[in-house]
Amino acid sequence: MYKVTDYTIYGEEMQYVEINLSPSESVVAEAGGFMMMEDGIRMKTIFGDGSDAGGIMDKLFSAGKRLLTGESLFMTLFENNYPNQRKISFASPYPGKILPIDLNSVGGKFICQKDAFLCANQGVKIGIEFSRKLGRGLFGGEGFIMQKLEGSGMAFVHAGGTMAKIDLKPGEMIKVDTGCVVGFTQTVDYDVQLVGGIRNTIFGGEGLFFATLKGPGTVYVQSLPFSRLAGRIWAAAPQGGGKQKGEGSLLGGLGNLLDGDNR
Repeated sequence: MYKVTDYTIYGEEMQYVEINLSPSESVVAEAGGFMMMEDGIRMKTIFGDGSDAGGIMDKLFSAGKRLLTGESLFMTLFENNYPNQRKISFASPYPGKILPIDLNSVGGKFICQKDAFLCANQGVKIGIEFSRKLGRGLFGGEGFIMQKLEGSGMAFVHAGGTMAKIDLKPGEMIKVDTGCVVGFTQTVDYDVQLVGGIRNTIFGGEGLFFATLKGPGTVYVQSLPFSRLAGRIWAAAPQGGGKQKGEGSLLGGLGNLLDGDNR
């Protein structure tokens, strides 16, 4: 099986990745990530992630676990049936960065947020990382159900806003908002911790818990998780048919008349 090695990431804030597929080479992607492709690439819907490991029961169990992450039972496979290289592109779903992960260089496994996966070589196993700790299970929120990407070759994940790469030394720890964790290598120890303090809990506005990540290993953090972006858009959207917050001038409704917004 061919492995993706030839790719280019375009853009700054709204990125897309262009992959050169060799003859018979395939990639799998979540629904909604496809952008464009050249003629000669065949697209088909497959059950699960398209990995060859295990029998029918293993595939059913794997697909069932995908439902827990909020993903579909099905994925889309793109295969180059042309005798020469063909190009296919996948786009970020919202402003941010695309992170290429060479699974061979991270020990064959990478753990990421459940909505971060964009596309990967066919054969990469896409499952969920179950927590063995009670704290994560009860209080993890966004950061509790993590996806795991296993196998060899390339995988591409998406981070919202600006992305930070943090290399942790053995025993070194950072605390991160659970929604801001993009992913980390399998050597990182991950848990969820109470913020602490009644005033912080009630009035802090930052949530009750944060993720603790302890080295050794590499952690990727995003500045704009999609849930935060969606929350701000919802808060500013018109409620009950009214105008959105902050619209117009300091004069309120009169200001809307003056600036031409008469709807």
